[in-house]
Amino acid sequence: MSLSIIQVNTLSLGEFIKTFADIAEHSPWVAEAAANSRPFTDRAAMINAFQQALNHADKADQLTLIRAHPDLAGKAKLTQDSKSEQQGAGLDSLTKDELASFTQLNQTYKDKFEFPFIFAVKGADKTQILASFALRVTNDIDREFETALQNICRIFMFRLEDQIK
Repeated sequence: MSLSIIQVNTLSLGEFIKTFADIAEHSPWVAEAAANSRPFTDRAAMINAFQQALNHADKADQLTLIRAHPDLAGKAKLTQDSKSEQQGAGLDSLTKDELASFTQLNQTYKDKFEFPFIFAVKGADKTQILASFALRVTNDIDREFETALQNICRIFMFRLEDQIK
């Protein structure tokens, strides 16, 4: 479904939240906060509203959103957006060795940071994702928390670009 910004601006609050609830993985509060910035002048303003909702949230809410994301190439149930994005990056067709690498890096990363590795996979391939994974697992917690938020903001952008004309 693709909506114009005019259609977005005329949605009731409930319709807006329902329509955009999964822009932020299992976190409709982001859509609710973004809705308060309406009317949007264009798609970029709407994307910015979602990003600002996340960036201005308290750290506990940010962490809850980060933890709502699935492991990359994991076996957890995915939202339709996550499933499509991971398929587009080839994460649904990994070799046995690639899957073992992702599984090991997912566990190492979660053991260190206590949240899943977040990477805006659209436009990337599994080699790029694995390289980023291996590099980022060496970050400190504060840097990685900020990097996760930056990637979530990119995910918002990609998802909203797909849904808004």
